[in-house]
Amino acid sequence: MTEKQNTKRYDLEDRTFGFAKRVRSFIKDLNKTLSNIEDGKQLVRSSGSVGANYIEANEALSKKDFLMRIKICRKEAKESRYWLKLLNVNDELEKERSILENEAKELTHIFGAILTKSQ
Repeated sequence: MTEKQNTKRYDLEDRTFGFAKRVRSFIKDLNKTLSNIEDGKQLVRSSGSVGANYIEANEALSKKDFLMRIKICRKEAKESRYWLKLLNVNDELEKERSILENEAKELTHIFGAILTKSQ
């Protein structure tokens, strides 16, 4: 693996970690309604799963394993976006939700591109 490829891999690890951390910070500021609590739990799980599965993909033992983990990353990023859309937020949090939705969308596209290039 070249130095450039190695750096890109870890940049995406950092990016997915940052996404999960930012989601957790966002969740803390939500109104504690029943739906926000339940949807927030799902969002925390899916946002963390994006990065965790990317780390697993980087340690894959085979190309098939790598592709499966990347597909899971893409699926979890899509799911994160879904949960973000369901949350009830006030005007103060709408901008942050929009930023997080966009990041989930970008991560979905990135993992889709990785899949396309790897197959």
